[in-house]
Amino acid sequence: MEVILFDDVKDLGRQGDVVKVAPGYFRNFLSPKGLAAEATPANRHRFEKMKKKQQELAAARLADAQALAKKIEGITVTVKAKAGETERLFGSVTQHDIAEALAAAGYHVDKRHIILEEHIKQLGLFTVGVQIHPQVEGKIRVLVERA
Repeated sequence: MEVILFDDVKDLGRQGDVVKVAPGYFRNFLSPKGLAAEATPANRHRFEKMKKKQQELAAARLADAQALAKKIEGITVTVKAKAGETERLFGSVTQHDIAEALAAAGYHVDKRHIILEEHIKQLGLFTVGVQIHPQVEGKIRVLVERA
């Protein structure tokens, strides 16, 4: 039986592939989970519409990410931290601290998307990457001041 895959299936194929499978495998596994449908002209058309919609959503997400990257590009956020006499911090500035400073400035970015090349352990101005989308990265400046 020929089926069209709506999603990647391990050891079988990738999304959009037309593959031959046993009727029982299709009936008991692929169909109930929505992973595949019979390779009829109607289902092929349905898949093409679904694929086009996914591409439009992906393009919209990319455009939103690029717009956010332009907005945050070059902004400077200030993080207050306790430091000793030699301007060395007691601890370090984390992604969480930077995400809170961005939120206070009106930009909501998940802390997991903030990329620290190295730990910030002293006072000063640092450039930090923000991975907004897999294809879009912005740069912000973080000013670490004495609390």
